[in-house]
Amino acid sequence: MLSEDSIHPQSYAAGFSGALLDPAQMPPAILNDPPAAHLSRRYNIYRNNVIVSLIDALAAIYPAVQRITGVDFFRAMARFHVRACPPRSPLLFEYGRDFPVFIEQYEYARPLPYLADVARLERAWLDAYHAADVEPLPPSAFASLPPDKLADIILTPHPATRIVRSDTSSVTLFAAYRTERDSPSSLQVADREDALVTRPGLDIIVQYLPPGQSTFLEALVSGHPLGQAAAMAFEDSSAFDIAIGIAGMIEAGAFCAIRVGEPQ
Repeated sequence: MLSEDSIHPQSYAAGFSGALLDPAQMPPAILNDPPAAHLSRRYNIYRNNVIVSLIDALAAIYPAVQRITGVDFFRAMARFHVRACPPRSPLLFEYGRDFPVFIEQYEYARPLPYLADVARLERAWLDAYHAADVEPLPPSAFASLPPDKLADIILTPHPATRIVRSDTSSVTLFAAYRTERDSPSSLQVADREDALVTRPGLDIIVQYLPPGQSTFLEALVSGHPLGQAAAMAFEDSSAFDIAIGIAGMIEAGAFCAIRVGEPQ
């Protein structure tokens, strides 16, 4: 039987969900269904279903992380995350945005310093998957511009474009563990790897960015004109090649509109 407060749907929902993620809490007072043992048993069914569903959602979003750690480790870590970070959206694909930060702070994941970086890449993959469909810029958009205007052009990023920077070999690990093939016996995980994630068509691209390229693309995504972005990339790495950088971003479909800004 429900208490009188349950006649208000919002009040009832808030009261009912308050203890769902914490097994140490008693069933909410909004419920009035004696005997207490029977009520606790029934409420624990809901509690267990909710927690398992959220863990399953994290496993679906972060399959490479789960394959690196193993299922048991992942589900134990995910359970702690679920209790610490309840959902803020009714859409399950939105859940777990703070999971990479949680992994960084999770004591038992400290021997795996690359794990949070792989998680960030997987989150970017999912966001790219759900991004709006927009036609990327064709190469002809650049060919039609006067050479003296190239430095001043400002590019609009494709809705799916993400730049993921990492201090570890996150791109290599993502590629190795994302699919259901045999896990590699050994990998180098010390090298820094940045990535471009985007979806100009139906397929999502996860592309390693050479030195300077991530700075270049980040600057363009932030609205800096091309000439300024190139200068920032050269400052970051003397190995940066602007011709390769421009060709790469066009081929990947990382941007969807172009305009000429004011001269810098």
